[in-house]
Amino acid sequence: MVKVTLVFAVLLIALGLAGFLGTGSVHNTALIPAWIGLALGFCGLFAISPIEARRKLFMHINVTIALLGFIGSTVEAIRGYVHAKSAGLEPDQIALASKVTLAVLLLIYVILCVRSFIAVRRSGKV
Repeated sequence: MVKVTLVFAVLLIALGLAGFLGTGSVHNTALIPAWIGLALGFCGLFAISPIEARRKLFMHINVTIALLGFIGSTVEAIRGYVHAKSAGLEPDQIALASKVTLAVLLLIYVILCVRSFIAVRRSGKV
């Protein structure tokens, strides 16, 4: 699961950089996916350990970060869309796409982590 974490970390960093550059390097909040990716990446690197308790701790920290990020990005995507529509404006498509992509990536990651945790529990390796 550590390799999957590092792949998602790279994807999130790329998403953050693409969003930042796509907005003309003006909006620093476009880097939020990159910061989440860095957090997942660092905890993923810390999870590379022969000590099972350490690996479990950092993978649980990662899934918590991802779940909170999913909730936050989903709420922000909905809030931004509704706010723009209620003001009679079109939502910023780059920002909306970035938030939705972040939410989808984090949801997929959380699902993969939960499935992995369940598989480990069922295998009796706990």
